[in-house]
Amino acid sequence: QSLSTGEIKLEEVPVPSLNKGQVLIKTSMTLISSGTERFLMDFGKSNLIQKALKQPDRVKDVLDKSRTDGFFRTYQAVQNKLDEPLPLGYCNVGTIVEVDSEVKNLKLGQRVVSNGYHAEYVAVSENLCTPIPEELEDSKAVFTILSSIGLQGIRLINPTLGENILVSGLGIIGILSAQLLKFNGCKVFGIDPDKKKCELAEKLGIKSFHLKESSKPESWCFNNTNQLGMDAVLISATTKSSEPIHLAAKVSRTRGRIILVGVTGI
Repeated sequence: QSLSTGEIKLEEVPVPSLNKGQVLIKTSMTLISSGTERFLMDFGKSNLIQKALKQPDRVKDVLDKSRTDGFFRTYQAVQNKLDEPLPLGYCNVGTIVEVDSEVKNLKLGQRVVSNGYHAEYVAVSENLCTPIPEELEDSKAVFTILSSIGLQGIRLINPTLGENILVSGLGIIGILSAQLLKFNGCKVFGIDPDKKKCELAEKLGIKSFHLKESSKPESWCFNNTNQLGMDAVLISATTKSSEPIHLAAKVSRTRGRIILVGVTGI
């Protein structure tokens, strides 16, 4: 993808060579992370001002650089960065076909899951790969990276047995996170504006609420927690709106924890 124009291209490029500590993986399957990749596509299509508004931290870096290097050199550096093509994807499953001499824990022929791109061959650091058990098929193993994003949010929540946890946004990461929380012994609830996603969550044993214009999610949350509110809210939604943050604050108990692993307005 071009970060300058947002244009998507399918390119024929050489098989990547290995750096220290990397393995070369021949891909068998990758998974599209719809929220993240849609966000990158929208970012690429936006103009420079819109890009700046979406990444205020980077604007500060640019201003600092312009003070030391001057406006023209800084502008050139920004344009060069935007002109670099960005490989999409970060959920990859494949077989190792080459191993750098410094790699200790992986070997040729192993099936691994990694954060590699959507590509036929990817070079990935040993630290960002893990072997796949023989009994696990590729189509399930490919969800590992997205599960790890949800897992990181859960670790930050630090949930305990029997706590009431709300998952806001029941996309792929939200559904996976809700299941992990359920396995952890929590009382898990889900909310989403997509009725089908709520129905899927219900089938998985996650009590869910369909967000609509006339709905009252605050009342639903308190009615399901004996009027105490949620012990924690994990936000996995992808939206420009700040409403998920506001709703999380409204339905949390005193000293409740709110963790954002999605991409929302804040």
